[in-house]
Amino acid sequence: MFNRCIFFGLLFCAAGCIDAPDIRWDIEQVMNRQAECWNQRNIDGFMEPYWHSDSLRFMGKSGVTKGWQATLDRYKKNYAPEEMGNLVFDDLHFDVLSSEATWVDGRWTLFRSLDTLSGRFSLLWKRLDGKWQIVADHSS
Repeated sequence: MFNRCIFFGLLFCAAGCIDAPDIRWDIEQVMNRQAECWNQRNIDGFMEPYWHSDSLRFMGKSGVTKGWQATLDRYKKNYAPEEMGNLVFDDLHFDVLSSEATWVDGRWTLFRSLDTLSGRFSLLWKRLDGKWQIVADHSS
């Protein structure tokens, strides 16, 4: 009986090792900084949390863009500073896969002077070199 209690106690402790509220808070802070950068017309700052790798994948309505630089170039081509508007992320859902990987999906809304755009996104975040980075983005 004692051994069984120890086993279940250790199992319970191991299951609690992933601190989902802290992961959620950390990623929300990064996303808040991203929106601030966007709203200040700073695409380079907005792109900072994306994985600086040729293996980054961005999937959108026009297809797949591979690599950090290509994704940055895509944003700069599609959004002139005067057309960027104000970005808001909401309706966030977190699926913590491990202490090093998390799926986040939600809604983005872009309020511009002439129109409002919105869509859905799903992001795969990984903790690389001690910081959370987006390694895959599917936005529509």
